[in-house]
Amino acid sequence: MKIAVACTSDFSQTTGHAGRAKRWLLFDNDQSSAPQRIELASDEVFHYFESIGEDGTDHPLRHVNAIIAQSAGEGFLNKMKSRGVDAVMTAETDPVKAVADYLAQQLSPPKPRPIGELVCKVVDLFSKHKS
Repeated sequence: MKIAVACTSDFSQTTGHAGRAKRWLLFDNDQSSAPQRIELASDEVFHYFESIGEDGTDHPLRHVNAIIAQSAGEGFLNKMKSRGVDAVMTAETDPVKAVADYLAQQLSPPKPRPIGELVCKVVDLFSKHKS
């Protein structure tokens, strides 16, 4: 199982807004090796990613089974669900602990963000990235 965690610019903490995250840590659930650092190009950020490129390239996170972030819009969550990816939100800031908690089915729930959720819902209404 491959698990991607949205991270801050120095890859030290879990961050919010999965659809706009550029930096990710990619974990293999056996956790025998250090997570892989992935920095997405601007056109690979989920919010902007269209589809497989003309040259046959695909998204760098295409094979993940789960995505962990502090926040994500409803459109993003629905799109990931339709692709068979378990996208979850958490208040946990430590990426390693977030993965361990996810695997143990003990991931802490996200912090409430009523204004952020409202903004995401409005953006999703006008987004071309609806599922």
